[in-house]
Amino acid sequence: MITAVVFDLDNTLVDFMAMKRQAVDGAIHAMRDAGLKLSVEETKQRIDRIYKDKGIEFQLVFDELLYQEFSKIDYKILSAGVIAYRRAREAALVSYPHVTMTLMELAKMHLKLGVVSDAPAKEAWLRLTYLNLHHIFDAVVTFDDSGERKPNPGPFRKVLKRLGVKADEALMVGDWAERDVVGAKQVGMKTVFARYGDTFGTLVSNADYDVDDVAQVVEIVKNENAQ
Repeated sequence: MITAVVFDLDNTLVDFMAMKRQAVDGAIHAMRDAGLKLSVEETKQRIDRIYKDKGIEFQLVFDELLYQEFSKIDYKILSAGVIAYRRAREAALVSYPHVTMTLMELAKMHLKLGVVSDAPAKEAWLRLTYLNLHHIFDAVVTFDDSGERKPNPGPFRKVLKRLGVKADEALMVGDWAERDVVGAKQVGMKTVFARYGDTFGTLVSNADYDVDDVAQVVEIVKNENAQ
């Protein structure tokens, strides 16, 4: 009997990579307008290297870029980049189609809802709140809450504990097979691979279910509970 559904956040509920691309592109053009002499392509490559080294959630990426270029931070250029990034991020931060509808339908079925994310707590909550999804979840576990990243079992066990459900009563929905599916299976959860958010070209997810639309999760729960 499925009594809870747990979702990954980025690229499962939110199209994170599209948002990130648009926000970084906006920042690059603004910094060049403010005096950065690097080409668009060179700036992209440098930012990508910083994210690869420091992590995609690194908050001082433009500071690092400018320090590498000038051995100091030019605050005129930095402020232009930060403001443009924030404006573009807000414009591009959208949930995938049918996310809100699906969450509301699951809530009407009296299921508990959770989120497990590797994002820092502040960033995860900002994204959820911006999309007005912050009230709908019964438990949200971020990297700051567990101190571990998926596929370590810690985050999954913590969300199950907060939801007050057993592992075999919960369904995990995520876009990253090696983290979301593997981690959830380790603790005994059933798994759904969000193929619509996959950025790795995954051919075999090893999940219990693969979906091309988050709305399919509703039918999966119904079918599981009809057995």
